[in-house]
Amino acid sequence: MITALKVIFSLVFVWVCYTVITTSLQSNLFEQWDYLGSIPWMRATLWDFYANVSVIYLWVCYKEKGIVSKVIWLVLLIVLGSIASTAFVLIQLFRLKPNEGLKEFFISRNG
Repeated sequence: MITALKVIFSLVFVWVCYTVITTSLQSNLFEQWDYLGSIPWMRATLWDFYANVSVIYLWVCYKEKGIVSKVIWLVLLIVLGSIASTAFVLIQLFRLKPNEGLKEFFISRNG
């Protein structure tokens, strides 16, 4: 199960990075911000995004002990979104010892 999750989240991480990079090369978000901000679905998507960041960040705060790492992960989640969240999940998966499973993945704290 853990190996399958590593593969799945690795693929998601690569896909999201690819999508963000190729989109950034084609379109400048900051140049189109006024237009995008006027679209109701864009505003809803942003609210949805920050709600998800809040939920993921609660887990990050549980997992990470140090205040510095908690702040760094908050910034990364806000700036990079799914890239940061999938990276965090991958880090947690690769930190597991061979005999550990999903219980340790969700419950064990770092450091």
